[in-house]
Formats: sequence, C-alpha cells, structure tokens
Amino acid sequence: MEAPEKKQDNDYEFVMPHLVSKEVIATIIASIALLIWSMAQNAPLLSIADPNKTENPAKAPWYFVGLQELLVYFDPWIAGVTIPLLIIFGLILIPYLDTTTVGSGKYSFRGRKAAITHFVFGFVLWIGLILVGQYLRGPNWQFYWPWEDWSVAKSAEEALVNMPQWAGIAFLALYFGLGLTLPALLFKNLVKKLGVVRYVTTLTLVLLMYGVVIKTILRLLFHVRYILATPWFNI
Repeated sequence: MEAPEKKQDNDYEFVMPHLVSKEVIATIIASIALLIWSMAQNAPLLSIADPNKTENPAKAPWYFVGLQELLVYFDPWIAGVTIPLLIIFGLILIPYLDTTTVGSGKYSFRGRKAAITHFVFGFVLWIGLILVGQYLRGPNWQFYWPWEDWSVAKSAEEALVNMPQWAGIAFLALYFGLGLTLPALLFKNLVKKLGVVRYVTTLTLVLLMYGVVIKTILRLLFHVRYILATPWFNI
C-alpha cells in the first residue's frame, strides 16, 4: 500500500469554492456592518438651500472631503488636480512597475513587505484625511477635537511663513536626492532588479506620497505655508 502524497508548500487551491466562499463571507459581514451603521446614524439632511446663507463649515461629500482637507496644506491646483492625478497615474502604473511574481496567487505579507506597506500607508493616509475633514473640522474649517464644542468659535490660525527660496530649493533637493540614492545604496540589487526607469519612477511616486505627510507636519508644527514659493507655483 502506497503512502499518501504529502501536500507541497507550492500547491495551489481552486478559486471555487475556497476563495469565493471567503469572499462571500466577507461581503456578508461588511453588508451587515453597513446596515447596522446606517440604521444607527441619522441621514445628514439639511434644510432647503438658501442663497443668502452659507453653511459653516461648508463641506463636500465625504468622498471629496479628503481633497478639501488637502486645501489647508496645498494650493488649490495641487490639492485638487495634481495630487489626484498622481494617485490615479500611480495606481495605473503599479502592474508595470511591480512585475515580480513573488507571492502571486497567495495571500502573504512575507514576500511583498515593502510593496504592501507603502500601499497600506497611502490607503490609510487618504482615509485619515477624510476622517479629519469630516469629523474634526468645524466652523471656518478650524480643527476641533471630538470633545470640543463647535459653538465655541476658535481664533484664526497663527501667521504662516514661507521658507526662503534658497532653503526651499535645498530642502527639496536634499529630500529627493537622499530618497533616490539611499535605497540604491542600502539594497544593492534594487536598481538592477527594477531597472533605472522603473526605479526612479517608483521611488519618485513613493517620495511624493510621503511628501504630503511632511508638508502637513511642517504646516501644523512649524507654521510653514510653502516650502518653495515662486511667481509661477508654490509647493
């Protein structure tokens, strides 16, 4: 009598029913959670629009509140046009930039630590901007903690300053210079693995994503309005 064959680590399971059953269960759980939440929350319906009275704060639909929150830290054309286009452009390029087959067909964090970490960070960052804009921005778009009363008016923000032009140029050159060279020095095979074009494109998109966080920190903690101010554009 032959011994039963042992299942190898690289064996695959069928999508149906193994994966589909898990997806159906996840869909049911998410639907129940959304149903309970929708029953517990009141619909945010206001009175008939009055052209003589503007709501304060006037907020966009929740899916645009993240963009509205970015207007605090960036010029309108950067927050409303450039950043969304870069997000869409970056998502389109993912299949062309990340061509490795490691982890394909598997749900594993081990083989895709860097890629999954950066993607999750960007996703959480966007959700965080929506939550801040939706729940923590009160009258005149001032920041209110959950326990603070919106009926108590807050004073205007402190005066903001711009970095000197030479300092802004040096800051951006140092940020992107180190961001593009350090990974190549720390991970010797990274440039060879990706190629120069994919390496530069990938790192540039990642640095731009983290640049949003850095710009936010500079605004909130150091009252820096623009890192680089020019007659043509401001960053």
